[in-house]
Amino acid sequence: MLTQKDKYSPEQLLADTIVAAFHLQSALYFYNNKTYTNEGEFLYTTLNINRKSFSDDNEASLIFHIHSISSPSNEFYYHEDLGLDPIEPLCQVGHIEDIYGNQELKLHFIYEYLKLKPYDYFWIADNDWVYSLDDIQKFKSVPYDPDWCHRNPRD
Repeated sequence: MLTQKDKYSPEQLLADTIVAAFHLQSALYFYNNKTYTNEGEFLYTTLNINRKSFSDDNEASLIFHIHSISSPSNEFYYHEDLGLDPIEPLCQVGHIEDIYGNQELKLHFIYEYLKLKPYDYFWIADNDWVYSLDDIQKFKSVPYDPDWCHRNPRD
């Protein structure tokens, strides 16, 4: 996820993630297990989102890491490479593990999240583009394509 650096709060991202999972009608598991630096500074926390429940072994699931404000993982330098305004102070506020494999759950989750935060972006590090709310809405307005996350939304 990319958001404006000066407006980022890990607590707000956690709250927005919970609301997005709620609207998605998915299962959410948050253990409140925080990771800290050696100096005792908060780095990130992790939560799991499942399409239906955690009891089904074949259930689609994603792991979402929410980073601290001062996390080195927040730095973002690819504005121009991705066609974004280099003046816009964006940071990487969290990431989803293993984006490939649960594309449908991720599409629906990203849609619900971006409805709450329409000025944020979703970026897959291997891609040379970002997804905005408008882009995700386009993918949702057509029959589901499991390769949506391999497609440049501007093509």
